[in-house]
Amino acid sequence: MTTTLAAGWKEYAEEWEARIGAFTEFAPAGTAPSNKAAAAADGKSPLAGLPFAVKDNIAVRGFRLTCASKLLAGLESPYTATAVQKIIAHGAFPVGKTNLDEFGMGSSTDNSGIKVTNNPWDTVRVPGGSSGGSAAAVAAGIVPFALGSDTGGSIRQPAAFCGVVGLKPTYGAVSRCGLVAYASSLEGIGVLADSVERCRAVFQAMRGADPMDQTSHEAPAGAAATRESAGKGVIGVLSPEAVAAAVASAARGSGAGADASALAEAAEAAQLEPEVREGFEKAKAGLAELGYTLREVQVPSLKYGVPAYYTIATAEASANLARFDGVRYGKRPDWAENPDELVDKAREAGFGPEVKLRILLGAFVLRSGFQDRFYLRAQRIRAGIRASFEALLGDADYTDSAPPPCAAILLPVFPTRAFGRGPSALSPFMQKAADLYTCCANLAGLPALSFPASVEGGLPVGVQLLGRAFAEERLLDIAAAYTARCPIEHPAGWKGFWQS
Repeated sequence: MTTTLAAGWKEYAEEWEARIGAFTEFAPAGTAPSNKAAAAADGKSPLAGLPFAVKDNIAVRGFRLTCASKLLAGLESPYTATAVQKIIAHGAFPVGKTNLDEFGMGSSTDNSGIKVTNNPWDTVRVPGGSSGGSAAAVAAGIVPFALGSDTGGSIRQPAAFCGVVGLKPTYGAVSRCGLVAYASSLEGIGVLADSVERCRAVFQAMRGADPMDQTSHEAPAGAAATRESAGKGVIGVLSPEAVAAAVASAARGSGAGADASALAEAAEAAQLEPEVREGFEKAKAGLAELGYTLREVQVPSLKYGVPAYYTIATAEASANLARFDGVRYGKRPDWAENPDELVDKAREAGFGPEVKLRILLGAFVLRSGFQDRFYLRAQRIRAGIRASFEALLGDADYTDSAPPPCAAILLPVFPTRAFGRGPSALSPFMQKAADLYTCCANLAGLPALSFPASVEGGLPVGVQLLGRAFAEERLLDIAAAYTARCPIEHPAGWKGFWQS
């Protein structure tokens, strides 16, 4: 039966929105009264009649497409992203666009040029980023699911901070058509949801090849067969102690100077705070009780993951954001002496400091004479990381003659729980260094699923499972078993309007 907007939901949603500021544009009534797709999907889809939110760097016709940037304020989307179209075809309807770090560049959503978004568990803390608005909206119960994008952890980290489920699919499993490009070879559209099964339903609705996106394709036939014959299997554990030690050894091996100092700070950023360590240990114990065999694994090249990730991401960002010049896209200045000054003024006024920094870094690593030193070296590290994970999980073509060593790999999402602002905030460098646990999945193009392990000190702690290409269903099965045993908790004041 089609779900209708429950009595009191609109008031509930507006009250939460006033506290957390999750949306850049919010239309609580949505299109529910005239949603023909919902009627067509009635009884056929678990998404029929459900409202959902969309990160404001994904196109939805009838809504703005600002990317949380002053440069694009007021821009109306002329079309709807393929992933959103597929979900609407299952009877769900969008009720708003959610806040993010400008163009997806950040780990807190505090880099938004539009507004501030707060964590529903503690409104003086950040919701994570860059999909912080989507995570906060789901955690507060405003919507049962939301779409986000993940370039280096931008779905999984806010999911962990807000205590919801976050899926970054295999690169190519979901069409990127309608996603504003930041780092095209790394990013993709994914899901934040209030339960594992809801996340599964959304992913199943939007996955598949799209003629509008040549990077998208169907899963190989072997992916489903592998899931059916998997059993409990082995879960590899990527020990945070081993990862931090590897980064520290790289710092010692680099000698003195600025590079060594930065690597030493990065090694410190990789250390888990006690509450996160407690949650990670609970996740290990819970999976063992479910019958999975846990085995320590290592990926030595992972210690270079963050430098490689930011080299590639900023290089691609400098090319992708070149289109925002005040001529074709973006707000124009009132007056300029010549075209060059017009572009300079538009970008100076429109881009925030983090976006400017990443564009400059990308232009630097792509300079003549620097590509071999930085960019191509980062691509070689990326290939090494992918090969290391495929040796543990199996290749993307499913041509293995023998079962791979691991069904999935368990690792932390972020070294801390949701951090505060001001003196308690992590420095921008520490935030980037802490991407160590999430950016590896993007470099390798593999699926990764974040889910709540526990609540420690009043804040949720998330862990993530990284899997073989197109093995999303396997990861969802494992997480579903865990959350059935350890139910997902919610912030104070939460109401389950969408719970079946």
